[in-house]
Amino acid sequence: MDISEKLDIQTLKQPLENFWDLSAQKIRLIRDEYDPSQGSPVFTVEGKYTTRGWTEWTQGFQFGSEIIQFDATDEEEFLEWGREATVQKMAPHITHIGVHDHGFNNVSTYGALRRLLSEGRFEAEDWEQEFYELALKSTGAVQAARWTETADGGGFIYSFNGPHSLFVDTIRTVRALALSYRLGHLLYGEHDQQISLLERLVEHARSTAQYSVYYGEGRDAYDIRGRTVHEAVFNTNDGQFRCPNSQQGYSPFTTWTRGLSWAMCGFAEQLEFLEEVDKQDLEPVGGYAEVQEMMLKAAQATCDFYIEHTSLDGIPYWDTGAPLLHKLGDYTEKPADPYNEYEPVDSSAAAIGGQGLLRLGHYLKEQGREDSGEQYWQAGLAVTRTLLDEPYLSTSEDHQGLLLHSVYHRPNGWDHIPEGQNIPCGESSMWGDYHMRELALYVTRVLSDDPYYTFFNGIKKSD
Repeated sequence: MDISEKLDIQTLKQPLENFWDLSAQKIRLIRDEYDPSQGSPVFTVEGKYTTRGWTEWTQGFQFGSEIIQFDATDEEEFLEWGREATVQKMAPHITHIGVHDHGFNNVSTYGALRRLLSEGRFEAEDWEQEFYELALKSTGAVQAARWTETADGGGFIYSFNGPHSLFVDTIRTVRALALSYRLGHLLYGEHDQQISLLERLVEHARSTAQYSVYYGEGRDAYDIRGRTVHEAVFNTNDGQFRCPNSQQGYSPFTTWTRGLSWAMCGFAEQLEFLEEVDKQDLEPVGGYAEVQEMMLKAAQATCDFYIEHTSLDGIPYWDTGAPLLHKLGDYTEKPADPYNEYEPVDSSAAAIGGQGLLRLGHYLKEQGREDSGEQYWQAGLAVTRTLLDEPYLSTSEDHQGLLLHSVYHRPNGWDHIPEGQNIPCGESSMWGDYHMRELALYVTRVLSDDPYYTFFNGIKKSD
């Protein structure tokens, strides 16, 4: 990546104003044109959102985008749309026992509304805050109940594939457990066993750091520092780790870049959350120093890998080991080409990873590590600058998507390939659009000198 020390966040002010205008137009377009009876919108085909049955993991991104739009612009129609949809349509996601996505659907809706209430951004009766809090308490406990114990005494929240499966994605969804813990909630198990949601969060993060992230320490023949594996597979009879695997990447021994970005962003924001945790609550899981070291090691390794293995302008291809990527030559020495003949880029990975870079950079600077923090911060700004312009920003009035060149599931062939192209390009995804809005909100609030944006803003620990 080209990381310029001279890139000033102030230069993003006008592009962000243009972005929020486009974002509003896209939200209205989906409201006017999308048929909700077909299910949650997942990705676009020829510019129109369609659905794809796998799991219901994108509906919270749709309504969460409306809430983010209000957060950034104070346009009340988007707040009312998001509030109404959350109350009327999101309840099944709270008690969804079949997925690992609670931190996506419910923190993006109930959590965002509770955060805005705490910031005094809108008025509501007491019941509404209590309603959001009950939803957040419940969703964290439901997600934490999807638990597999490992042979080393730890454990993880297992994916929709079943109890053998640890997905790297889930590190970004454990914020559901974080909020539930902050609200004073516990998970009750058999015989009224009290289970700490904070401890489960930390143990899941530790398992992800150990089995999903590589550190160049000789774990296997493909152990490159910072690369990630989408799925870690365990023997459920004895909890032993068996092998890496990949669902949406090219192979278990290459790096699916959206999985990499989930780790970058997830570990970075959990480091921020860790600073708000009562240190005594961390003693049963090794103490603050050990937990912080584990998370920081994973965050830095993954962010370093992204910087080293991404195109000059900060946009990654969908997998660093994609079979035809070699035909592009040294793609890290030139800007990404979303219209090339061989392998697609994934802009959604850039939006997620860009936020991870900024959060890690800010965290390190707050910790007094100015030099290393500045590198990640400037890298995050570089990614953001690229995404706020064409060919990644969707400017067509007819295209429902906001962020172009997102990829969902390349191995399954789910992504649309336009006529005249050899690879998927020119389309959007609901998670890509949402995370682009999250990234833009993060930078917008920094520029406006608003309270620093975290998912746990305003939620104090309750006993």
